[in-house]
Amino acid sequence: MLQLNAILLQAAPGGGGMVQLLLMGGIILVFWLFMIRPQAKKAKEQKKFVDNMQKGDKVVTIAGIHGTINKINEDNTIQLEVSPGSYLKIEKSTISMEWSAALNKA
Repeated sequence: MLQLNAILLQAAPGGGGMVQLLLMGGIILVFWLFMIRPQAKKAKEQKKFVDNMQKGDKVVTIAGIHGTINKINEDNTIQLEVSPGSYLKIEKSTISMEWSAALNKA
């Protein structure tokens, strides 16, 4: 019995390197497909949305503030009307999504 275990232990390391390499490659591929790729796609869509904002668009900030864009400034800020006559000056990057998209998520 001891001799059989010794023979099996000696034979295992020789062919295991390639299997481990393929397994590691498979794990990296799955990680990329399910984690990195969707996140990069979402970031690209977010940047496109922020770049195409216009006056009158109804948006939601990251903090959950709903409002209408009143003015887009050159210094990457916008003036957001949160209620009639009430304005907030915020960074463009704090815009999370369009108002209708936020309502559909709820």
